[in-house]
Amino acid sequence: MDFTFSEEQQAAAEAAAGVFADVAPDGVPSPADTTGAVADDFDRALWARLAEADLLSLLLDEAYGGAGLDAIALCLVLRESAKVLARVPLLESSAAAATVQAYGGEELRSALLTRAGRGDLVLTVAAHGRTGHDPAELAVTARRDGDRWVLDGVQTAVPWAYNADLVVVPAHTDADRTVLALVAPDREGVVLAEQISTTGERLAELRLESVPIARVDVIDADGAWEWLRDLLTAGTCALSLGLGTAVLRMTSEYTGKREQFGFPVATFQAVAVQAADRYIDLRAMEATLWQAAWRIASAAPGALPAAADLAVAKIWAAEGVRRIVQTAQHLHGGFGADTDYPLHRYHAWAKHLELSLGPAAAHEEALGDLLAAHPLG
Repeated sequence: MDFTFSEEQQAAAEAAAGVFADVAPDGVPSPADTTGAVADDFDRALWARLAEADLLSLLLDEAYGGAGLDAIALCLVLRESAKVLARVPLLESSAAAATVQAYGGEELRSALLTRAGRGDLVLTVAAHGRTGHDPAELAVTARRDGDRWVLDGVQTAVPWAYNADLVVVPAHTDADRTVLALVAPDREGVVLAEQISTTGERLAELRLESVPIARVDVIDADGAWEWLRDLLTAGTCALSLGLGTAVLRMTSEYTGKREQFGFPVATFQAVAVQAADRYIDLRAMEATLWQAAWRIASAAPGALPAAADLAVAKIWAAEGVRRIVQTAQHLHGGFGADTDYPLHRYHAWAKHLELSLGPAAAHEEALGDLLAAHPLG
């Protein structure tokens, strides 16, 4: 493994850092002080700046106005976005557009990709299944009806569903295959029920009742859903890494200034040891993320399938981000719970990311199954 980023990947990260430099994590009401959603829409002004910086088209080919970069570049940009809790559907829209490019038909690509790269069309993905614990592709059925498909089922916790133009919905067919349908939230037969994330953001339960979808708006290529799911997973791990990086830096700055008995608390052994443990978590999150993103970007073979690298990345991201924010809260004392200070927002976002990734124990079990099926040595 070579963890050196290319010039193009580094340029994307630097451009993202510039765009996100002026974003305030407390730009909307605190979820701790709000009974409903903190806002009705995502940050459209920031979305426009991302489009102007060509960061919404990173994964798209030049033919669609993109840079033709890979999953690693997207994860670098997502890491920067999470440092400031950027409220934009960057992961979902970018991953969905990349999947349309890789697996969709020419008519669908021509209709969507240039607009998505400019930020004029917003995409999101229903990836959490009926309950958040079952496979997303089994929560909705798709059956052929002449020259169209008909969808029935429920997907929970769909991000940005109220603000997106299209939702990519995985669905299983009678032939036990998974297709991806692009569904407009305002289409007849589609019902959205509001759900509120721990971050205070507006999610939606997506209910589909005999929703007809034109054949051109359905991707039925083998491997499309698996590739999209893996890209979403790597992106979520990148968000966890960015959030953890910001929180550890915040904790370092606070403990370096906060004094007890005439000395900064950062000089106390108990504080230093806890901070060092969380630094190790962060470095492990980083190494496992880039390994997984590299497997997705390169499609390189390995002793184990890429699913194993993703499982390891998810284990570290879910456990690591939780430990980092909990230690930060502890080392900040009561100050960490002050709603005028941004740490509690990072804690809320970390909980959402942890829930999105799923329990580490489940990923450890999946990794064990892969090791059993592909014995090493």
